[in-house]
Amino acid sequence: MDLVIRDARVVDGTGGPSYRADVALDGGRIAAVVAEGAGRRPSAARTLDAGGLALSPGFVDMHAHSDLALLRDPEHLAKTAQGVTLEVLGQDGLSYAPVDERTLGEIRRTIAGWNGGGPGDPSVDFDWRTVGGYLDRLDGAFGGRGTAVNAAYLVPQGSVRMLAVGWDDRPATPDELDRMRQLVAEGLAQGAVGMSSGLTYTPGMYADDAELTELCRVVARHGAYYCPHHRSYGAGALAAYREMVEVCRSAGCALHLAHATMNFPENEGRAPELLALLDRALADGADITLDTYPYTPGATTLAAMLPSWASEGGPDATLARLADPAAAARIRHGLEVTGSDGCHGVPIDWETIEISGVHSPGLAPYVGRSVAASARAAGEEPWTAALRLLTEDRLAPTILQHVGHEENVRRIMRHPVHTGGSDGILHGGKPHPRAYGTFPRYLGHYVRELGVLSLEECVAHLTGRAAARLRLADRGLVREGFRADLVLFDPDTVAAGSTFEAPATPPEGIPYVLVDGRFAVAEGRRTDTLAGRSVRRGADGLAR
Repeated sequence: MDLVIRDARVVDGTGGPSYRADVALDGGRIAAVVAEGAGRRPSAARTLDAGGLALSPGFVDMHAHSDLALLRDPEHLAKTAQGVTLEVLGQDGLSYAPVDERTLGEIRRTIAGWNGGGPGDPSVDFDWRTVGGYLDRLDGAFGGRGTAVNAAYLVPQGSVRMLAVGWDDRPATPDELDRMRQLVAEGLAQGAVGMSSGLTYTPGMYADDAELTELCRVVARHGAYYCPHHRSYGAGALAAYREMVEVCRSAGCALHLAHATMNFPENEGRAPELLALLDRALADGADITLDTYPYTPGATTLAAMLPSWASEGGPDATLARLADPAAAARIRHGLEVTGSDGCHGVPIDWETIEISGVHSPGLAPYVGRSVAASARAAGEEPWTAALRLLTEDRLAPTILQHVGHEENVRRIMRHPVHTGGSDGILHGGKPHPRAYGTFPRYLGHYVRELGVLSLEECVAHLTGRAAARLRLADRGLVREGFRADLVLFDPDTVAAGSTFEAPATPPEGIPYVLVDGRFAVAEGRRTDTLAGRSVRRGADGLAR
């Protein structure tokens, strides 16, 4: 045996009662779990006295934006310090595989606000073009040592449409649809665990239901799942959720709803309506799960707020429209008066739009302030400030959008198909604290302080239930034979250190994190271990 963790309070990821046990590890796997008083205590070359700390499976971040961070930052403290041992990448329909020479440049520009990596950024060598190539790149990172945590990948439907159709707002031709089916099938065959969409982001949002259904049929044939950021979290939220349920019902496909929130004034107190919709579908046999983050504000890019017609043709076309006074006036009207589809059908409230990151140093004074506040300080209208940010920073600014409702957050996280996802953007001067605090905030604020969930139930949401959605063959539970991706935390002190004022502050109460049986965090400090690898869906539909 390599290691025995003695006298741990095992919270095993099933939702069942916790219990005291010794847990032995060997060769990166859990070799024995011996409950207190159940038999001879195991021995090993090394012993760690847990002293009653809770021992759980490593946390699974079901919605992560670490696509480049894992390749750029070997420490990856945003996730390792939280106890995350597996992230699901390729979210919101936009990521870096599959691509060709044309679309790689377009993607890099489009989501530079999420990940950095824009044109001219040398921090990552984009030496892959396929899903399999990207997963190989993760495995070979840092001289072949690997990455800080494990990673799974979703085929991004927007990137696929960019390859096959381009940036046009029109139905795909039969040949283009065949090409998209092929690209999705290839990505799944190369190890992706499902397909994502960003249906308020271009060009993915230009797909109609018939197109999405055809792609979901491919996903279903591979035993994978569909993960949409659906068409509205605002004025049309319930209709957008219903649309995704019907698409997956028609395709016979499993559905995982990304960051399933009910935001904006229109949806205050309406979480029960969403949950009733899902419960009816589940009772009819639908395979549905969802993820949320334990905060009220959302985060995205400022450009994502624009009407979809303004983004047709790609980033250069968008900038050209913003430079044209007539087009810019039409964009402003859509944002401020009618409610753009990019802003979920709700007229934008500039007081709720806080700038969290910019590329241009000259725009740094905007970071950490609402657009409205910056405009007041300059004696100008908010649209003038927003237009300056968009044009001078070439669509790169990221934002926090303060439009959520606490009671909706609490109701949704109680649902039995709920899992945890940070949706954490790790780029920018003042990112959302969820990137650094999601998992300890669940355990500290919502379990210990508020009692919204029991400890055992919450850990199941963050581990075992997420692993079941991913069809992980041997992760997500404290069970003999499973991978030793584990977290030791103190239920009495665990807490998110990150705040909106200091979002990169590490959490408290998580002294040990193991990835593949090796300490990524020991005594509260990051080690130099890089034990993370790609987790790939196999031909049998299981991920390993």
